[in-house]
Amino acid sequence: MYNGIEEILFTEEEIRQKVQDLGKQISQDYDKNDEIVAVGVLKGASIFMADLIRQIDMPVYIDFMAVSSYGYSTESSGIVRILKDLDLEIEGKHVLIVEDIIDTGLTLRYLTDNLKSRNVKSLKICTLLDKPERRKCELDIDYTGFKIPDKFVVGYGIDYAEKYRNLPYIAVVKG
Repeated sequence: MYNGIEEILFTEEEIRQKVQDLGKQISQDYDKNDEIVAVGVLKGASIFMADLIRQIDMPVYIDFMAVSSYGYSTESSGIVRILKDLDLEIEGKHVLIVEDIIDTGLTLRYLTDNLKSRNVKSLKICTLLDKPERRKCELDIDYTGFKIPDKFVVGYGIDYAEKYRNLPYIAVVKG
């Protein structure tokens, strides 16, 4: 185990199975003739999104947004900045936001409001991890991998100060 890791919450195999289940559910929820635009929230969701879209049995376009509310802290500042916007036009499209983790929900609330204002056909949210006890706003999350306790986690794309993204599992950082 890496230095700085307190415990492993979800193994590589548990994550793989959950991603397969999420992809299957997403595929069932749309018409087979639909096309979706999966919008990954960088950088954390990149690994999850790559694995997830390979489990979706329908046409999927991908794009990314980079937003920041954490910087190098373990606490969200609540101030959201768009660092990279979409390259694709999403008006009239089915959009699936792919998140690594939902904490306070403030960043995702800002992002959903922003994308809805672009006149999308539908907007759904898929997150690998959800920390509901930290929520500061109402969110409708369509697909959730795992609910987790209020602990700072890393791995499978999720970082702490840009470290630990390469871990194949989800782990708690030592406090």
